[in-house]
Parts: sequence; C-alpha cells; structure tokens
Amino acid sequence: SDGSIRLHQMTSEYPLMQWNGSTKGQPIIALQWALTRPAVFFVLDASSNIYIWDLLENDLLPVAKQTMPSERVVTMTLLGEPEKANGLLGIVLAKESGQIDIQYVKKKWALP
Repeated sequence: SDGSIRLHQMTSEYPLMQWNGSTKGQPIIALQWALTRPAVFFVLDASSNIYIWDLLENDLLPVAKQTMPSERVVTMTLLGEPEKANGLLGIVLAKESGQIDIQYVKKKWALP
C-alpha cells in the first residue's frame, strides 16, 4: 500500500532486497515477473504508471516508466511464450471502462 517492493527467497522470512517508495508512495496494484526474461518484472501503481525493472541492468531503480494518461488502469497481466526464444512479451491492461489494451514490450526487456 506504500509503494514498497520486497524480493524474498522462499527459505527466509527476510527480504533479499527491498525498494522503499518505489512508486513515490502510490499503492501497487499489480506486480508480475516477465514470462520470457527472469530478471525483469513490471509494476502497476494506483496512478496508472507502469514501471519496468531489469535487475541485471539496475537493481536500485526501475529502468523505465510509462504513464497511461487516457484512463485509469485497474489491473495488468503479461502474455508471452517462455518456451519460445522469439522474445515476444506483451502487457495486457484492463481499464476502468472495461476496455482491454495490449502493448508489446521492447525486445531488450523480453529476450531470454
């Protein structure tokens, strides 16, 4: 609820990494690991901002941020085929109106 993200290992109650205020205090609505690239995850906050984290490129801050200005995004999920090396990765965004938007991610964040 405060925008903090914690990365845990299953064998410990303490986080391996913790990023406080990663969304400048906005609650996190959804967080998903990339299906095709293990070090990348996506975060959606309550202000319809999408943050892309690539832990191999930068483990302190997101590598990109995209604001969805037209309408509030209420949830997101990822689509892709992890068993294929084509690097196709998409973000499915559900908007408040019920509209669904699919956007494809740049190859540098999708390739295995």
